[in-house]
Amino acid sequence: MAAIEETSSPATSLGDEKHVRERSQHVAVSSMFANAASATDKEHKMGLWQGIKLYPKAIFWAGLISLCCAMEGYDIALIGNFYAFPPFNRKYGELQPNGDYQVPARWQAGLSNGAQCGQIIGLLLTGYGVEKVGFRPFLLGVLFYQCAVTTIFFVAPSVKILLVAECLAGIAFGVFMSVAISYACEVCPVALRGYLTTWGNSCWGIGQLIAIAVIKSMFGRDDQWAYRIPYGLQWMWFPPLIVGIFCAPESPWWLVRQERYDDARKSLLRLTSPKTDPTFDAHETVDMMRHTNELEKELTEGATYLDCFKGVNLRRTEIVCMLFVSQNFAGNTFSNYSTYFFEQAGLTGEIPYDFAMGQYGLNTVGAFVVWTFMAWGVGRRTLFLVGLTGLFLTLLTLGFVGLVPDSHRNAASLATGSLMLVWAAFYQFSVGTVAFSLVAEMSTRRLQVKTVALSRVAYNIAAIVVNVLTPYMINPTAWDWGNFAGFFWAGTCFIVLVYHYFRLPEPSGRSFAEMDLLFERRIPARKFKTTHVDAFDVSLGNHEKADATHLEHV
Repeated sequence: MAAIEETSSPATSLGDEKHVRERSQHVAVSSMFANAASATDKEHKMGLWQGIKLYPKAIFWAGLISLCCAMEGYDIALIGNFYAFPPFNRKYGELQPNGDYQVPARWQAGLSNGAQCGQIIGLLLTGYGVEKVGFRPFLLGVLFYQCAVTTIFFVAPSVKILLVAECLAGIAFGVFMSVAISYACEVCPVALRGYLTTWGNSCWGIGQLIAIAVIKSMFGRDDQWAYRIPYGLQWMWFPPLIVGIFCAPESPWWLVRQERYDDARKSLLRLTSPKTDPTFDAHETVDMMRHTNELEKELTEGATYLDCFKGVNLRRTEIVCMLFVSQNFAGNTFSNYSTYFFEQAGLTGEIPYDFAMGQYGLNTVGAFVVWTFMAWGVGRRTLFLVGLTGLFLTLLTLGFVGLVPDSHRNAASLATGSLMLVWAAFYQFSVGTVAFSLVAEMSTRRLQVKTVALSRVAYNIAAIVVNVLTPYMINPTAWDWGNFAGFFWAGTCFIVLVYHYFRLPEPSGRSFAEMDLLFERRIPARKFKTTHVDAFDVSLGNHEKADATHLEHV
């Protein structure tokens, strides 16, 4: 009998150890559920002003990193307006029969689309680079790379080398836009998410505005420095951005995905001012991130580009891609020809550039107008749909202006240029700005960088298509549609308006985990706002769901 007791004792001991481990694991998971539920509840109750007071450092760092987008806006505005700049045309253009120099249409198309092609490469690299080394190291490496590429712009001896520079610069531009959106989305709470993610579009407008101002300041010069100085000024971005991003904290969400929870808590403390809110608990917020990450692991097996097209993620990828594609199909490229129509109306010299500055100024203030609407409680879906409706009506009006007789052509051209400014106002106060926020909120945390990258790839492919079509529509020596191109773009705008009415959900006020469950349960887009969902009424792995409301905070 004693022998039997002796042999059974080790088995009993092993059973007890297993039971203790399971119990400890259950307590740990229950604690995470309780902390995550508490942090989620606090975020839902957090108002705009409370979020600003608690996350002032996050606002600063997200705003700084978004300034990288200004470089893309600067380059696009620069090359687009250089085509009407005599010193640039003499260097890179060809002699025309009338004695003027002009960059040939084939090279204009190449230079305009070169950066778009490079961006596709940069965007796809971002999905791998950020997840491998983090936002900060990857972005710093790209900034040093772009600093070297700027040298090619400055010394380019021919239009062929200039095209190489545009393609290489596009790689960096793709990284900047994708990282700016994703980083801003990950470092701020729900209350600030819509504001910080839209700031990138204003930074893009700031770059355009600076480019136009620089070109105008060069009108007094007629030598090579008239175009070399604007290119050389691109170096002004790098010192403050490199120093700032070197000092910036890493995204706590990225650290959680790497299971570096202590580092995530430290990063979160660098993004917040806990003294302003005694109820804030960094441990709770990190557990909320852990809970969302674990939930997404249950819902999504992998985190590769291929996984963006599997299961419910296909719907999310489709929506974010269509958000950016819609910007081009709503007449984005057509509106950029406002300067051309003003020149057709007899406005020459600096006057068309003054109107262009007004248009780029709208890009800059667009985010501030959108912020005002969001502060009033207007949802992002509503802003996007109302904006598309305004764009559709403006494009339709542009088409009808084409019916004006030739005897009033100057007045019609002036009206067309002015209507394009109206279009720009509708665009920047809705579609152009809100898309940045919606794209950041529609994807899962584990696939966000890759999903955002794919959405910008779709944007660039669409941009290449419309960049090729629009000159043929406008050019008198080609299709010569003139204003009637407005009817074409009004048609495409109406199509994307109908699409988004049925497919675009409202993410305002939703945590990332709640968005995951709403998509997983295939809730129709128009019911996202009203559907009740509890992110903590779900089991994770082999663990039963925790009754978070009755668990004591640990």
